[in-house]
Amino acid sequence: MKTTKFFITVLFTFVFSVATFAQSSMKTDTIKVSGNCSSCEARIEKATKIPGVTKADWSTKTKLLVVTYDSKKTSNDAIQKKVASVGHDTPKYKADKKVYDALPGCCKYR
Repeated sequence: MKTTKFFITVLFTFVFSVATFAQSSMKTDTIKVSGNCSSCEARIEKATKIPGVTKADWSTKTKLLVVTYDSKKTSNDAIQKKVASVGHDTPKYKADKKVYDALPGCCKYR
């Protein structure tokens, strides 16, 4: 009986420790991203579909991207680079002129 209780206690402690450790690398950041419309929203959110990102939501009203990601697999910097690569400026990266110029008219924010 004592062995069973000890085993269950050790098992519970191990599972709790692993779960706590795994969650510690998850981060949620808010990033200002330039854009205008629902087409921009779809493009921006699609760009964030990279390994490590679990959730991304960009608002056409606030122009803010709320992104949840595993900091062991990606970074805020990598996410901003990816978003800029599809034509949308972020605080750290400006979209390439050629990519920006190729955006539909409704998406031109400059």
